[in-house]
Amino acid sequence: MGGGGRWIDPHKHPEVRAWCAANQVDLVFLPTYASWLNWIEAEFAAVRYFALNGTDHRSHAEQDAAIGDYIRWRNQHAKPKTAFATGSKIRHPDYPFQAA
Repeated sequence: MGGGGRWIDPHKHPEVRAWCAANQVDLVFLPTYASWLNWIEAEFAAVRYFALNGTDHRSHAEQDAAIGDYIRWRNQHAKPKTAFATGSKIRHPDYPFQAA
């Protein structure tokens, strides 16, 4: 993204920033290779645990139904995640991440 061949990180692009501000979305910048900090990774683990592990679905449609059933159940019981790392330097896009 960006003009003149200059790359702009999609999450830092002005249009993305504007959309986030208008929709009350906070971007939380995580270090590379830190999936344990990423909440969506925990959700994927739960889908695997509750809908896939130890199963022998006879078709993709059956597997899709199991995943859909879990997601519908999860969404009915979901609560907003708030106050994640408020005031932490990790919330700022200029935080200098280092990967080993």
